[in-house]
Amino acid sequence: MKLHTYFRSSAAYRVRIALNLKGLDYEAVPVHLVRDGGQQLQSAYLNINPSAMVPTLQDERGTLTQSMAIIEYLEETHPDTPLLPPDPLGRARVRELAQMIACDIHPLNNLRVIRYLVDEMGLDDAAKKTWLRHWIIDGFHSMESHLARHPGTGKFSHGDHPTMADCFLVPQVFNAIRFEIDLTPYPNIARIYTNCIHLPAFEKAAPGAQPDAE
Repeated sequence: MKLHTYFRSSAAYRVRIALNLKGLDYEAVPVHLVRDGGQQLQSAYLNINPSAMVPTLQDERGTLTQSMAIIEYLEETHPDTPLLPPDPLGRARVRELAQMIACDIHPLNNLRVIRYLVDEMGLDDAAKKTWLRHWIIDGFHSMESHLARHPGTGKFSHGDHPTMADCFLVPQVFNAIRFEIDLTPYPNIARIYTNCIHLPAFEKAAPGAQPDAE
């Protein structure tokens, strides 16, 4: 199993966490998103993933290119150490929380958007950071409310074992910390993040622990 990854990619970080939680061995294949004009834009990688993004997972069955699809695939093919609850409503809630990050927050923060804002719209560094911080804060307000009001929230986003929702939450909080966002208004998010990052599966997946870390 190969994972084409970039140490600071939130989407790749999610998949690394999932692989580690399930105890699956994989070969990390670094794809530097900035160096050489962006290695994801080179023909060798485009032949693997025409979307020119990471992560890409390859195994003996085929190739997958979206983090949500990859994690769902791992859940179906390697059901030990489940990342989804056993009940339909619980599974839907975990997917809901994951999609709040994957669909509502992260797309407005990713490298393609930031490059367009800077290169095509002329935003300076201060304006870029204002954009990044605004959308993370907006999304965290919503997510914190969901976590605070729901009886299913436990030690982790859902219950007392890590789920797919935590695979998505931790990389987004990592980004928030990078952009100097105060987590005080989000006590549930901060608490869950702290509970996660000290687990070996999360430590091993962290950006600083990757072979291409800078």
